[in-house]
Amino acid sequence: MQKIFNINGVCYPDRHYMVDLDERLKSIKRLVDRGDYFVINRARQYGKTTILRALRDYLRQDYIVISMSFQKMSSAKFRDETAFARTFAKDFMKKAAADMENQRLDKDSILELETACQGDFDLAELFERLSSICAAASKRVVLMIDEVDQISNNQVFLDFLGQTREYYMDREETMTFHSVILAGVYDIKNLRLKIRPDEVHRYNSPWNITADFDVDMSFSPDDIATMLQAYEADHQTGMDVAGMAEGLHGYTGGYPYLVSSLCKKIAEKGTGWNRENLWTAVRDLLRERNTLFDDVIKNIRNYPEFAELTEQLTVNGANVIFERSNPVIDLGEMFGILSEKEGKAVISNQIFETLILNYFTSIRATKALINSEYIEQSQYIHNGSLDMEKVVRKFAAFMKSEYRREDGAFIEQQGRLLFLGFLRPIINGTGHYAVEPQTRKNTRMDVQIFYGREEFIVELKCWRGGAYERKGYDQLADYLEARGLHQGYMISFCRNKKRPKENQWISHKGYDIFEVIVEC
Repeated sequence: MQKIFNINGVCYPDRHYMVDLDERLKSIKRLVDRGDYFVINRARQYGKTTILRALRDYLRQDYIVISMSFQKMSSAKFRDETAFARTFAKDFMKKAAADMENQRLDKDSILELETACQGDFDLAELFERLSSICAAASKRVVLMIDEVDQISNNQVFLDFLGQTREYYMDREETMTFHSVILAGVYDIKNLRLKIRPDEVHRYNSPWNITADFDVDMSFSPDDIATMLQAYEADHQTGMDVAGMAEGLHGYTGGYPYLVSSLCKKIAEKGTGWNRENLWTAVRDLLRERNTLFDDVIKNIRNYPEFAELTEQLTVNGANVIFERSNPVIDLGEMFGILSEKEGKAVISNQIFETLILNYFTSIRATKALINSEYIEQSQYIHNGSLDMEKVVRKFAAFMKSEYRREDGAFIEQQGRLLFLGFLRPIINGTGHYAVEPQTRKNTRMDVQIFYGREEFIVELKCWRGGAYERKGYDQLADYLEARGLHQGYMISFCRNKKRPKENQWISHKGYDIFEVIVEC
């Protein structure tokens, strides 16, 4: 069967193009060998289930591995201790069946558990039976539970964690599980976020014994290259593997689902692995509705303080120290939306950043654009090419005629969103944009615009005098050089009466720059 790039469910090496997991599995096994109790907590669609499935097989030479999942357990199974204990016992026995066949688990102790769960028994008795099974086993037993936070807003679940903690701490005497591995989006320490306020006083802190899980599960450019090399060996497309791996990482930050999604789109389109087709794949992905994007926006909407932080980072380029003790930053990292770069909090990848900018553009800056003649697409497209000079000219005219405000601070802060809101319907369907993360400061922002095979750079800045203007030209020229372009565009928001001439082409360091002025 021909391999494919998989974005749905578990990945298998014989069916799917995958990065090499061996080093990650070795790192996790060291935690297991140490007998640690730890949580593999990563954002949605980050490859947790795939790594658990591979880890189960990787550990089986040395351990008996009982791999379970709470995903399909209904809330009815957690209505009381008896219902949960019976459900857990039945699932445990089902997962243990293979090990009984291999005579690694004691049949009599399993039968005792089966008999017990026919009646009413509580968590304490459940763990006594599990302890007996572990004591009689021919190898040490490792318990793995996936999707552990699916039903965390429940006191029975918290009691289960408490019992797990107690038996784990006494494992030398009780002969219970050698190592416990839980997996989910929420770290054990952060499960408190999912507990209803009236239950906060009831939980008993089962999260103070977990070992740190610091295995990097994102894909590096080298990781991505191994996956592309396997594809290239099968299809011989002639792609620049290293260059494509760097490009994919540049957009995705190594987020596994995003990497695989872009690869899948390029492979299925079949028109070649090059920069232009990567742009197209990014555009098409950003136009989709998928559960990952829904989660990103849901988490912004559900946590107002987090929404404010992401808007400050994406729109205003705020400098925020990355401090995990800050609960808002900790939350953003847990959701996979924030990461650390040079000690600062940043959006974890360019695709999320554009998604979030699109969201804020939609809710903050589009009212004035509704039914506006300025955003009629046909006036900007000629023979399939985008007339960027006309786009920035018309944007300046739009701001002057329909959106001028006396509050200059508003223009400086919201002008960026207004430009992106102005731009989106013009390039919609054929192009997309991205914001250069190094320039997202209060004074300037560089926007990369991709339309068909064309790329444009537009710098948005606040005009604060001639010296500052020349610095802006230098910065834009340097960025054009880095991108291999010869023309650039600048939109200057200006409150100074001694403002520069309007709508001018200038030549600077061998590059042509068209600048428009927006009075504010």
